[in-house]
Amino acid sequence: MTMYDETVPHFEKTLAVAEKWIDKAVEFAKSKNFDPDTLLTARLAPDMFPLVRQFQSICDQTKLVCSRLTGKEVPSHPDTEETWDELRTRVAAARELLKSFKPADFEGAEKRHVTMAWMPGKYLLGKDYLHQFALVNFHFHLSIAYAILRHNGVPLGKVDFIGGLPFHDG
Repeated sequence: MTMYDETVPHFEKTLAVAEKWIDKAVEFAKSKNFDPDTLLTARLAPDMFPLVRQFQSICDQTKLVCSRLTGKEVPSHPDTEETWDELRTRVAAARELLKSFKPADFEGAEKRHVTMAWMPGKYLLGKDYLHQFALVNFHFHLSIAYAILRHNGVPLGKVDFIGGLPFHDG
């Protein structure tokens, strides 16, 4: 499996799943007669990011991971979203950016030196960055967003988290 295969298709599927969570969150709030945007400030603990920041982080991780592994410049997206519609636009932008990455862009990514601002003078090899930090961090924010929604009553289940599976006849 290539670094492309481990990132772009996975992120595309997961962002599509997260978009469905947005639909369910908005539907749930409307069914309970409250403003759906109030959910965006929800958090699991006082020292954790609110839901809006979890979604921003999910989107950010997809662009950071792919850009760092391919040596491309990371596009800037200011964290200004305050509504579900604005978050939908952010998720759509992340999905669109993923389409710009091709398998050839990831050639040599396993050995690419990936640096992070919070560890000056140090780097991770691309394969270590992806497997020991980036995917874990991505799934952390994804899980927290899911948990905040569930904690607030949005009817999501495991299938909503996993999404569709590529079953084959056999």
